[in-house]
Amino acid sequence: MSFGQSIQWFPGHMTKARRRMAEDIKLVDAVCEVLDARIPRSSANPDMDELTMSKPRLVILNRADLADAGATKRWASEFRRRGFEAIETDCRSGRGTEKLPAAAAKLLSETLARRLARGQTGGALRLMVVGIPNVGKSSFINRAAGRRAARTADRPGVTRGRQWISCGGGIELLDTPGVLWPKLDGEETGENLAITGAVGDAAFDAELLGARLLLRLWEAYPERVTERYKLKDGDSPDENAPLEIIARRRGYLISGGEPDTARAAAALLDDFRAGKLGRATLELPPTRELINAQ
Repeated sequence: MSFGQSIQWFPGHMTKARRRMAEDIKLVDAVCEVLDARIPRSSANPDMDELTMSKPRLVILNRADLADAGATKRWASEFRRRGFEAIETDCRSGRGTEKLPAAAAKLLSETLARRLARGQTGGALRLMVVGIPNVGKSSFINRAAGRRAARTADRPGVTRGRQWISCGGGIELLDTPGVLWPKLDGEETGENLAITGAVGDAAFDAELLGARLLLRLWEAYPERVTERYKLKDGDSPDENAPLEIIARRRGYLISGGEPDTARAAAALLDDFRAGKLGRATLELPPTRELINAQ
């Protein structure tokens, strides 16, 4: 089953945010890019090199608690191979955010050495925190700062204005609004962003999206689907109508006893986003990393 849907979602406030980033990038030493550990490729803005003028970059693999642990480690290795620093974080518990000062110091070791040679000590390292909507940028900042410093919300585009937040270890973070890119390349990228909630719900057909997610989870993690939805021996999603099995097992029925597949899709998407199907990653790093990590 193909998703068959090209998601294009670029609200007007994102154009303004891109302009603001172009201005603010001159104020920072490096860029801290927050990605969703479940979809590191799809949640990485392909325009980021241009937008950030190739500043040194620290990759934050956020929501690592929701992603496959082995896959996340492979992704971290892949980003380091590309010349970035990378740390894994879970902003719900704060795990991993304590590694920020050391990672930033390593990334900017040359900058620190130049400052020391000039007799410039005590100055903060300034990092711009960037990322697409709804990857947990503001939550990451709040955890790193140890207080509620950045404004957060459960919808994309809530960050407003310029916010500098001081963290321990001589770090200052600049929060920015979530920014997508004008044209999403590839059906799978749009699908992944929709599944994880990075784009607004009005941008896609939720029932079709739920059907695609179920088929992908069944291929990669069939035992999770079986356990969560109490499937019986011999049960499996049908390629042409995959959501019917969940609807019937959950008792989601409409008039005439027909399965309510729309309700099943909503339940599946909510379960995945909340981690109720276990730790799952929707895309893996290049094959060479999989081979080298084994």
